[in-house]
Amino acid sequence: MVIVACLLLPVVGVLLYGMDRVEDWLSRSPKRPRHAGGRHLRLIQGGRQRTATRSHAAPRSSRVA
Repeated sequence: MVIVACLLLPVVGVLLYGMDRVEDWLSRSPKRPRHAGGRHLRLIQGGRQRTATRSHAAPRSSRVA
């Protein structure tokens, strides 16, 4: 019985260490996506803080039919 306990001790130690690492991995906060950089999408037209500038020389006119 002592032999079985001595053989199981390393297995239980590795199991406890692995469960600790898994718990830390599951409980940490998600990282910021690498592809996003510092840019933010503006999906709502009125959500801009300042007026966008156009690169065209002449202003574009809208035609309502």
